[in-house]
Amino acid sequence: MLKFFAPAIFSFTVMILGLGLDHIFPQDWFGGYLRLGWYLVAYIPVGLPVLKEALKSITKGDVFSEFFLMGIATLGAFAIGEYPEGVAVMLFYSVGEVFQGMAVRKAKTNIKTLLDQRPDEVTVLEGNTTKTIKAEKAQIGDIIQLKPGEKLGLDGELLSEKASFNTAALTGESKPDSKKKGAVVLAGMVNLNTVSQVQVTAAYTDSKLSRILELVQNATAQKAPTELFIRKFAKIYTPIVVYLAIGICFLPYLFVHDYEFSDWLYRALVFLVISCPCGLVISIPLGYFGGIGAASKNGILFKGSNFLDSLAEIKEVVMDKTGTMTEGIFKVQEVHLRPEFEGTKILDFVNSLESKSSHPIAGAVKDHVGEIDFDIVPENIEEIAGHGLRAQVEGKELLVGNFKLMDRFSIPYSIDPTGVAYTLVAIAYDGKFAGYLTIADSIKSDALRTIDRLKSMGIGITMLSGDKSNVVKFVADQLGIPHSFGDLLPEDKVEKVKEIKAQKGTVAFVGDGVNDAPVVAISDVGIAMGGLGSDATIETADVVIQDDRPIKIPMAISIGKSTKQIVWQNIGFAFGIKVLVLILGALGLASMWAAVFADVGVALLAILNAIRIQKMRFE
Repeated sequence: MLKFFAPAIFSFTVMILGLGLDHIFPQDWFGGYLRLGWYLVAYIPVGLPVLKEALKSITKGDVFSEFFLMGIATLGAFAIGEYPEGVAVMLFYSVGEVFQGMAVRKAKTNIKTLLDQRPDEVTVLEGNTTKTIKAEKAQIGDIIQLKPGEKLGLDGELLSEKASFNTAALTGESKPDSKKKGAVVLAGMVNLNTVSQVQVTAAYTDSKLSRILELVQNATAQKAPTELFIRKFAKIYTPIVVYLAIGICFLPYLFVHDYEFSDWLYRALVFLVISCPCGLVISIPLGYFGGIGAASKNGILFKGSNFLDSLAEIKEVVMDKTGTMTEGIFKVQEVHLRPEFEGTKILDFVNSLESKSSHPIAGAVKDHVGEIDFDIVPENIEEIAGHGLRAQVEGKELLVGNFKLMDRFSIPYSIDPTGVAYTLVAIAYDGKFAGYLTIADSIKSDALRTIDRLKSMGIGITMLSGDKSNVVKFVADQLGIPHSFGDLLPEDKVEKVKEIKAQKGTVAFVGDGVNDAPVVAISDVGIAMGGLGSDATIETADVVIQDDRPIKIPMAISIGKSTKQIVWQNIGFAFGIKVLVLILGALGLASMWAAVFADVGVALLAILNAIRIQKMRFE
């Protein structure tokens, strides 16, 4: 840190000694070229880098940069003999720049440290021996041994029968997560109790954590409208104030009888220092940095600062049911099979076919039926979106899905699906209706609190699902969600969201980010729940909630609102102070010292306000 401040400390020491020789212990010898040289020695360490930046900007076609403003203001001060003021302006500007740089670096480092907690080395099993290697050298298929308390360095599959992991680095939640053999485990998770073995399934650079880290670090590339506006504004504003400063210096000659060039040049220089937009230009992106950092700390990833702004304006949250407001952990409640079918055989067929699907219902069927019979080999498997699965088993057609699948293939059945408040899995074999399973899901523990919080924020809520309408209504009623629609295919959801957008305005859609990609694309903000489990989620969503807690939905909106509030506080404060001191400067009532406060002081106060969001609590 000292190396950043060393030039400023040197300049400050020389300037203070000079001021002492000027005013406290005046010396006859301290004058003329010697005094000029003394203050130049103070000026060069802080002024030269700024003048170099100004020249670099001019060669790139950006004449009216903040470096140019500071350069002409301080050199002008030297030209009229105001050496201490010239040094002071450049000194405090340089100190402000160092603080700004430190604040940006800290914001970036906080995000990186928060997310990238992978160990540099891993212990790999080779036969009966272990070997420690660099994590990036580990190959897919290698077996990693994890001791209790060790962090996993790469994504993999658990080979041990069971293990518990702390997933705080990924989800923001420190609650132990128990995993069974075959479960996916991710880089950054901490092994808690027993020695565990994990088989590497992705290279170091391809881990979910690597992709998330890249996503968050690149988030600042997508600028918020406010940020883009300020940058465009600064490009127009800066040349205007330079021309106004020239006007302040020369135009009074036409109207003022006792015109004194050095007096009006001093006023023009004060005007230039005050008008420098650096406080605004740095504090606004820093505010968005802070928002992205605060969200990351709470396990919420924003793909760009523009989505912080968009979430702050959300009028309606449209959400999926399964996996968003419910656990997505299904259990078979009842089995109803027609007597002419051999129950065990049909269920084995269903279990074998469902094992090819990633839908949570497949897990419920496996838990109920038991191990898969690998002698049964489904062929020509086809997944029909919003309906279910179709395949050939033992030369005959097997259909497993909802009752819309039965209707699609003209399979007659005798029950009324709308009369059952459970999710139903209908089965047909060889063109005949074989029966159905009833499957239930449970509502997440914080789902009700989520809905209450959204309502208290004045945000409307709608639930859309491909599940049966009566099941969707049952869940919506329990949570107090006023509008719910079921039996929707992906394209139906798109139409519903379009209708809601037309009526309500800005809409956020919350889902699993895989099946709902078309809806995510047309919503103003696409939010994916539990995004660590899915590559597609990270690709399609604008905001990724790393764990499965719906309470993070209103939290993300609160972070968006707080970020926008802080950004506009900075804009209002900076403009207010600058306009006041600009007027005083033009009237000759503000000195160069006041100008320094209006520029550097305002910038530092705005920076402190911007980083405040990282300390806020949003629970």
